[in-house]
Amino acid sequence: MGLSARQIAFQALMDVETDHSYSNIVLGNILSDFDVELSDRSFVSRLFYGVLEKKLLLDYNLSQYSSKPVNELDAPVLVILRMGLYQLFFMNSVPASAAVNESVKLCKDNKLYKASGFVNGILRTAARKNELLYPNKKKGKNKFLSVKYSCPEPIIRLWRESYGDELCESILSSLDGRPPLTARVNTLKLTEDELIASLNESSVKAEPSQYIPDCIMLDGTGAVEELSQYSEGLFHIQDTSSQLCCLLLEAEEGQTVIDACSAPGGKSFTIAEYMKNKGRIVSCDLYEHRTGLVKSGAERLGIDIIETLCGDMSEASGLPDADRVICDVPCSGLGIIRRKPELRYKSDTGMTVLPEVQYSILENCAGFLKSGGLLIYSTCTLNPAENGENIRRFLREHEEFEAYPIKLPAAIERRIEEPENELTLFPQRDGYDGFFISMVRRK
Repeated sequence: MGLSARQIAFQALMDVETDHSYSNIVLGNILSDFDVELSDRSFVSRLFYGVLEKKLLLDYNLSQYSSKPVNELDAPVLVILRMGLYQLFFMNSVPASAAVNESVKLCKDNKLYKASGFVNGILRTAARKNELLYPNKKKGKNKFLSVKYSCPEPIIRLWRESYGDELCESILSSLDGRPPLTARVNTLKLTEDELIASLNESSVKAEPSQYIPDCIMLDGTGAVEELSQYSEGLFHIQDTSSQLCCLLLEAEEGQTVIDACSAPGGKSFTIAEYMKNKGRIVSCDLYEHRTGLVKSGAERLGIDIIETLCGDMSEASGLPDADRVICDVPCSGLGIIRRKPELRYKSDTGMTVLPEVQYSILENCAGFLKSGGLLIYSTCTLNPAENGENIRRFLREHEEFEAYPIKLPAAIERRIEEPENELTLFPQRDGYDGFFISMVRRK
């Protein structure tokens, strides 16, 4: 007899809780390992991601019902309680009795016999009160927002101070739910209309993005890797923000491009398509298994102008003189929390040390840019210290470079005041991820 959907969700949540693994990798692996029925996949996915997204709110409510401090609860018991509360308050299809009884059953199935009565008592109390609890907003807005949106207070403070209250809450409200799935058309093989028609024939909902050409939104794909259009190399998965980055680079046929920190390769693939597979792209990353992803992806798409280099891009040497350089550097990831909700709970997001690492990559890679060449520095985070402050420092310290104005597509609007060579994209519920793009040119 196979494992229940709740047991599978429990095991996946335990992997994230105890091993600090990435949610998307954990869920993909566990669904594959147990060959979960399609009808159960959506339940497992919703419960798994829902608990991760609402963790601080769930824990706050547990603290109101439990005589034992939440941080003193054993991890398996805490995970089961979170799952039970999430079903009670956020899954209308689950009767309250089932949410309680199935949580008690999970305790017994995982040999947590002593905890079953404790879990039963807390969940029955929560079901009876049938009301989510929040801290008093008047006593502390940061605490209130932190609990309401399940986002730690240091991030709340950063966004309020950097972007103001209205934009901060807009960011927070976009973090729930699964993000859109966006693909890049392989224009070396077919047109946007042809790919959309082909996917529609396969019962996949596909429609053009409103933001940039040859970018399509997908729904109802199932496992993307199992689509014939994917195996035939007709598209690759890439968020709109990252695709915009490639568009702005203005890469042309015959040019030489360096893509630092390139894995898994989406930017290199899109740039190669803009170059009509003519020229040279050197795709770099720190680890060999990651450059392997770039190689296999390029082969699937039929791209042969990409070569890979494994190394530390803050000190790499021997790279060719380049017409274009793109530095999409390692970052704290605050712009992609809805894709990886566990990122917000990391005890160390790296925000204090990452700016120097990023700057060293930028500075080293800029040394390979030809006169008149363009460089993009980008991140998928929302932290001025990793974004605008880094590029402005670079321009102050390197007089041979100048700011290069960003030419925005008509459908994308700025939401904050910033220099014309910088663009901060804030996550949109039905659109792109949070992202930062800046451009400079060697004089």
